[in-house]
Amino acid sequence: MLLQSLPSLILILGVVVAVPAKEKRVHRHSDLSDHAHDDSTGFHYDHEAFLGKEEAKTFDQLTPEESKDKLGKIVDRIDTDKDGFVSHGELHQWIKHRQRRYIEENVLKHWKEYDQNKDGKIGWEEYKNTTYGYYLDEEFDDVDDKASYKAMLTRDERRFRTADRDGDGIATKDEFTAFLHPEEYDHMKAVVIQETVEDIDKNGDGKITLDEYIGDMFTPENGESEPDWVLTEKTHFTEFRDTNKDGFLDNHEVAQWILPGEIDHTDNEAKHLIHETDTDKDGRLSLSEVMDKVDFLKSSTLTDYGGMLADEGHQEL
Repeated sequence: MLLQSLPSLILILGVVVAVPAKEKRVHRHSDLSDHAHDDSTGFHYDHEAFLGKEEAKTFDQLTPEESKDKLGKIVDRIDTDKDGFVSHGELHQWIKHRQRRYIEENVLKHWKEYDQNKDGKIGWEEYKNTTYGYYLDEEFDDVDDKASYKAMLTRDERRFRTADRDGDGIATKDEFTAFLHPEEYDHMKAVVIQETVEDIDKNGDGKITLDEYIGDMFTPENGESEPDWVLTEKTHFTEFRDTNKDGFLDNHEVAQWILPGEIDHTDNEAKHLIHETDTDKDGRLSLSEVMDKVDFLKSSTLTDYGGMLADEGHQEL
């Protein structure tokens, strides 16, 4: 059961699970909403962006009075400097926090599993012993490929040491989040790139050939012919991925492929909500301005109030 949560094994399993071939290696930020961002047809996009997709589905049962009461409490939480206004920065961080809840919940689940001594930190030895101790015991000989577990241990240690920014061998919650979800942190991107190259680079020369690139997505069986998308991927490799045209993908080219630059949708949504709600145009929101725009915000669908109160003890993530 513990192995199900290993970052290395998750990455390896990602090669096996059936997903769209060209997308499975690319790390993109999740869309803020499944709805189109078109205020002329409704505010569903803003609801989900403000709260999060799952929570926005369930809270349409509140009365207008209840909605305003809950919204007032939410505004107080967003206003972290307690100056009575919601700034763009505070709203940006709030939306980002709501969108990251799935990450936070995943980290909390694993935190409870690995913080064995309940001291609020997870040391590398603590994590290693909890996860790998049984499988790497010298007297345990039933693992078919013991070397693969040792390789995963090496990879996990490298990732842990990179996430451990102060180098003390102990992970805080933020450092442990970087360990489990490295694609979310700039200082972890080199590790994500290195792990991707290692997964695909079968001959171990540190570069990815066209055959290795395609082999990561498609392996023909029993004379199976190549589907059309494989030809498309070969063209992408040659014309777009291999930017220096040397026939290989190096780390820089892999980075351009799996970590594409993206628009900050969270920042744009914060600006949009302020623009639509800031009636005096001072660049920030007062409680009265928010209350005047209840119809726009549809606070009855914004508020997983119980869930947010339960979250209060976990805001450090």
